[in-house]
Amino acid sequence: MKTSPDIAALDEFVRLIGARLWKQRVDAIKREAQCGRRAGKAVLQRFAVPLAIERLRSRINREPTVAECRVAAVAAHAVRVARGMDASVRSRLVERLQTEVAEGGALVPTFHLMRTAMTQTARGFAVAFAGLENDAPFDLLIARDGAEAEVACDVFSAEEGRGVHRGAWFQLADSVDPDLETWLSAHPGRYLLKLTLPQGLQDADRQSVASLHRRIREMLATQRRSDQDEAVVLRLDPLMLAAAQADELGLMSSLRREFGPEAHLSVTAAGKAVFVMAARAGRENEVAAAVRRRLCAIAPARLTGTRPGILALFIEDTDRTEWRLLRERLELEGETRQFLTCPEARAVIAVTCASRLELFGFAEPDGVADGELRFRNPAHPAAKAPGLAPAVLSSM
Repeated sequence: MKTSPDIAALDEFVRLIGARLWKQRVDAIKREAQCGRRAGKAVLQRFAVPLAIERLRSRINREPTVAECRVAAVAAHAVRVARGMDASVRSRLVERLQTEVAEGGALVPTFHLMRTAMTQTARGFAVAFAGLENDAPFDLLIARDGAEAEVACDVFSAEEGRGVHRGAWFQLADSVDPDLETWLSAHPGRYLLKLTLPQGLQDADRQSVASLHRRIREMLATQRRSDQDEAVVLRLDPLMLAAAQADELGLMSSLRREFGPEAHLSVTAAGKAVFVMAARAGRENEVAAAVRRRLCAIAPARLTGTRPGILALFIEDTDRTEWRLLRERLELEGETRQFLTCPEARAVIAVTCASRLELFGFAEPDGVADGELRFRNPAHPAAKAPGLAPAVLSSM
């Protein structure tokens, strides 16, 4: 059910951050979104939270979406929390928000924190912001029916488990687009360029992206059909898919079926001519395994061990297909349960996982019922404590 956004609360949320800083960040996001067709779309998705707040504050001339209403509800909760804090604690929250905005963040860490607090409150827990109030290593202290638990909120990027980062792929595809359009005008037809990247392609390695762009351009200029070394294998072939005569949406759907969910795809069209690039890393994605490694790293640092601990992980940079596959293939469950058997998990009573799909209120099968995946640690002494059950009982 959608609840009408509280615009006054959104204005107050912006005032917490500072109107000038907020405007500077929104303007910067809009400029960044002009960086290319694919990369620009990714920017708009990454900064969906601040952009949704700004749209609502601008009194959009349409019914707000479910996602916008969810964002507004979390922002309003942050405002209510701030109102109830002592001045010194409130200043820490304001500093946190300002730092996220000033450093180019998307407000996801604070929104994950606030949404987690909202979720536990709705389950009947008393929630204290121990991290802000007492400088605790964990974020929240929840209590119910005499039982307490520490909650450490963390944001993890799925890019850490990918050999080819989506951001780097978007940069490459956007930079190659003009070359492909020019080439297609002289070589009308349907083409497929397969890229295998044994060493991967990382967001931070702009030099590798530029080098790969040069190699593709030189390959086209010399009309070679293949090129390879230890960093990349390039092969140019005719595009044989029957759907190549369809529009881009139909073509992309067929390409996805052909190359699988892990492939990175792009389509460049010039009239009826089409050039497809399909890239894969030298190994399969290991997002779930990277999640396990992250849990092992943060558990000893974020939990005191004096109470049961919950690790609330927000998995960023996933799309609907990947998020569904991580669940349906039981990859997250398998790696998380493996973590729960490790010595680092001794203080952990449960792990929860959520993504933007839950933050924005997407229903099943894209989102998860109850707003998160939960995996209880049956070996923890408090695993069967009735007071903690709503926060720790496994959802799968």
